[in-house]
Amino acid sequence: MYGTDATASFAPSSMGTLLSAQSNLAASQTQQAASAVGGASDPVAARKAAQSFEAMFLTQMFNHMFDGVGKDTLFGGGAGEEMFRPLLIDEYGKMVAKRGGIGIADSVMHTLISQQEKSS
Repeated sequence: MYGTDATASFAPSSMGTLLSAQSNLAASQTQQAASAVGGASDPVAARKAAQSFEAMFLTQMFNHMFDGVGKDTLFGGGAGEEMFRPLLIDEYGKMVAKRGGIGIADSVMHTLISQQEKSS
């Protein structure tokens, strides 16, 4: 009853919906962090916004990195991997940024704080 044709026709539309939802979530999180920083000169909010930016940047870099990685034909592949790989990569980006990242968050935080001081 559930052949490969049904799975194949289901996966692309689900993948598009999943990627759209993921993009909307990332955009709303970035917007919330930026609005939290916009009002007051709060170093905690600036750090959160900077870390969110670095996580988004790292996720984009990891996406390009994982494009070159083939699928594991023995235990992986299929519609499930296509649907959940972007979510896993997003979590990799968040975790790397949370654990110190590559230094982008520090630069962004200093820029945010200096811009706030200039506008005040």
